[in-house]
Amino acid sequence: MPKTTTPQVEQNALSDAWRLARGWARDEPWVVAGLVAAALLAIGAQLAVDWGFALWNRHAFDALEARDGAAFGTQMLVFAGLIAALMVASVGRLWTRQILGFRWRRWLVLRLQDRMLVDGRHHRLASGATGTDNPDQRIGENARWATAIAVDLAFGLIYAVVLLASFAGMLWHLSAAFFIPVGDTRLHVPGGMLWAALLYAAGCAAITFWLGRRLPAIHMQRNTAEGDHRFALVRLREHSEAIALMGGERDERRGLAAAYARLEAAMLRMFRSERDLMWLGCCYMAVAHTLPLALGAPSFFAGAVTLGVLMQTAHAFMEVTRALTWLTENWPRLADWRCHVARVVELERALEAPEPPGALRRQDGAPALELRGIALATPCGRDLLRAAEVTVSPGERVLIRGESGSGKSTLFRAMAGLWSWGQGEIRMPCRQASMFLPQRPYLPLGTLAAALCYPAAPGAFGAEALEAALRRCNLPHLAGRLEEEEARWDRVLSLGEQQRLAFARVLLHRPLWIFMDEATSALDEANQAAMFALLAEELPGSAVLSIGHRPGLGRHHDRELVVQPSATGGRLLLPAAGAPTAPPRPLPRREAARGQRIRAAST
Repeated sequence: MPKTTTPQVEQNALSDAWRLARGWARDEPWVVAGLVAAALLAIGAQLAVDWGFALWNRHAFDALEARDGAAFGTQMLVFAGLIAALMVASVGRLWTRQILGFRWRRWLVLRLQDRMLVDGRHHRLASGATGTDNPDQRIGENARWATAIAVDLAFGLIYAVVLLASFAGMLWHLSAAFFIPVGDTRLHVPGGMLWAALLYAAGCAAITFWLGRRLPAIHMQRNTAEGDHRFALVRLREHSEAIALMGGERDERRGLAAAYARLEAAMLRMFRSERDLMWLGCCYMAVAHTLPLALGAPSFFAGAVTLGVLMQTAHAFMEVTRALTWLTENWPRLADWRCHVARVVELERALEAPEPPGALRRQDGAPALELRGIALATPCGRDLLRAAEVTVSPGERVLIRGESGSGKSTLFRAMAGLWSWGQGEIRMPCRQASMFLPQRPYLPLGTLAAALCYPAAPGAFGAEALEAALRRCNLPHLAGRLEEEEARWDRVLSLGEQQRLAFARVLLHRPLWIFMDEATSALDEANQAAMFALLAEELPGSAVLSIGHRPGLGRHHDRELVVQPSATGGRLLLPAAGAPTAPPRPLPRREAARGQRIRAAST
């Protein structure tokens, strides 16, 4: 499980959200402009309906006060029309918000996914080198809420501002003759209802801020705990066989319980803060319904206003209060949104960050593999492996031996561009002409044919070529399953079958450079010898750099390099004492010409 931290909630959530919105507007300007315009039109329609209800209150209650049945009947027809208009305006507002959030989320998710799949950045995230936990949660859940809540909050705020500006003038006009009875005198307060609404909303907002001041940090802790708990469940699913074989359910139960306990603690803190807010929220709108009637009753009893004017004033007071208490109503969602935005922006910045500091340089497109003054280290600076001068020529086959943990696999990652901590220079051949075979091959979801073609697109090779490659790699029983329905082939096939499938990929792609890290560890001696004999027969001009320690590997290579442990990390020595030193074999013409074409294309 990734190390759980409690990050501080970003204080510049608005600027971070604006940064995300600006990027979307820059990439899809016409889509954004059209949807925003539609959302503003829907707000305008909603505001017109609100004004219609305010005027309806006045005329309907004046008709009731005058006992005018015909006028009241007309107002009921007007009310039916207002209800229909309200339905259309409300659904329009909802639709525009939904589409805005949907399109923005799609742009953001695809952008984050694309950036994560550039230059092995996904590997840096998975290794924890960036300090960004649970990127899957950030792209999935956090990106969804960061966009959807942002749209709701932004257009809710716009509506509240427009509502306030519209009904504040109406309320000021209706309460021009407002007075407060003080004994036998009247204290006239022009626009008194508006001042009362402002004071009431300001008091509610101040109390809300004080009660909910801890909510942003609590939501951040809850999101982190949610991600950690889900990560623990995913690990249980991915490693269920090993856990069952070792009888590790008791330890897993403890780990899952601890992860959920952290989530539970964060949830309880959030519930406590939300209950504190509910004490205020359950009464302030109820009071807002009654307060204008209580304040306007003296004017009504004195005959200064009609019942219709009093009800219109109460409606305007409610609308102004609703606009002014927007923060009070949305404070919990605002706190949650700030947390989601902070996590998404943190991931985006990690994806945009340059490579980790280090003096290790890597150059692609070289005619041969060259290691110059390599000194690999961990991110914290501990030495792993050193190599002074190593050259592997085209067509040469080299084996690197060494004890487990001596840094061989780290060298493999560095050559692949997945490790940048250390010093020195690695000159690599063209990446398009290379193929890396790790100990556990990656089999994507889909048909077996798609997994065999990977990393090329499904259908890149014909069915006959796929079947021939499987048979050459001692997998004839899979030839009839190429087009089966999508399956988890990494669970259907044994590790030995998966490794032979990787060799079948090599036969299909025919790389000029093959890098292997324990790529035959699950094969028996006969299958291991068959795979290397296949490479020698099918790809005689391809260079092979193998990392391994199994006996019998040496006979399949021209020479060996040995990693010797030392107090300052492993040292790659060449040539090893007694190792074969056969000269590199010349490239066949066909392979040499193909290599020249690939190098020319890469430059």
